[in-house]
Amino acid sequence: MNQPLAYIHPQAKLAQNVVVEPFTTIHKNVEIGEGTWIGSNVTVMEGARIGKNCQVFPGAVISAPPQDLKYRGEATTVTVGDNTVIRECVTLNRGTALDKHTTTIGHDCLLMAYVHVAHDCVIGNHVIIANAVQLAGHIEIQDYAFIGGTSAVHQFVKIGAHAIISGGSLVRKDVPPFTKAIREPLSYGGINSIGLRRRGFPNEKINEIQEIYRHIYLRGLNNAEALDLIELEMPPSRERDEVLNFIRNSERGIMKGYGQ
Repeated sequence: MNQPLAYIHPQAKLAQNVVVEPFTTIHKNVEIGEGTWIGSNVTVMEGARIGKNCQVFPGAVISAPPQDLKYRGEATTVTVGDNTVIRECVTLNRGTALDKHTTTIGHDCLLMAYVHVAHDCVIGNHVIIANAVQLAGHIEIQDYAFIGGTSAVHQFVKIGAHAIISGGSLVRKDVPPFTKAIREPLSYGGINSIGLRRRGFPNEKINEIQEIYRHIYLRGLNNAEALDLIELEMPPSRERDEVLNFIRNSERGIMKGYGQ
């Protein structure tokens, strides 16, 4: 159902049951999946690919050109997965040809009001980003991560799956999977045991993850020593290997332990 006071470019591709409210503008080269609701005063610009059953609230701007001086107007995209909610005044910038060509938001995500996602970010599935979080370019956020309100994340940072970052944080280093990131400067504050339990992780798996991070943060070892010892002493598992691979592949380095 499209309101007569909305503008939809004739070349935009909207599924039959997309709802577009008044005073919204949808540009050409846009695709919107079935069951999605686009609220009033939304701007959906070229290159937007919005999935099924999404909700986009008033004031949001989807697929604006990157705020990157190297961008030269090349055709790039923003992709939003199914069942994702984009609240008031969220801004999503499309990708650049010098990196991924796209900015990606996964399925079943919640981006609260005033969130900014810059060019070439990759956000996984079931991610929650609270109010007024600012993401610079080239950031990767893995599945089920939670970013507390008004946090700012430096470009090229990676945030691991199931990690939780406290509100108001300045995230300058990579945040490994399953951890809590707190204080200033941002530091290890234990593992996200509450979130893991909510997602069905059994106690023995949570204990295993805690032991992994004891090696990394509480035994006075450098990262290389800790990872080698984990590999030697702990049997292989999906969680163990996920942590090892994340830290070994970290380009910015991981957050420190408290007081380190």
